[in-house]
Amino acid sequence: MKRLIFAITALLISLATVSFAEELKIVGPVVKIQAEAGKATVVIKDNASGKDVAITVTDQLTVDKLNDKRITVGDEVRVKYDTKDYVSKLFRKTAGC
Repeated sequence: MKRLIFAITALLISLATVSFAEELKIVGPVVKIQAEAGKATVVIKDNASGKDVAITVTDQLTVDKLNDKRITVGDEVRVKYDTKDYVSKLFRKTAGC
């Protein structure tokens, strides 16, 4: 009986970890900005891999910065996002003060 409970618990834990998204970090220049109501889609060219990654930004402060052109095409940014839905967790310019 204990082995059965252990086996079921191990199975549930392994299935639960598969469903979680991985969090990735990239640094690169902004290639394209497409602003919508309350969110924006930003395409970033990853410096490490050279691939373009489309990230959805839902943070209102960052969306305002994109709309106000404080972050524009060509600016280098640092982004942390989930691989499951490509929604940003952190979106900042790499330039200093």
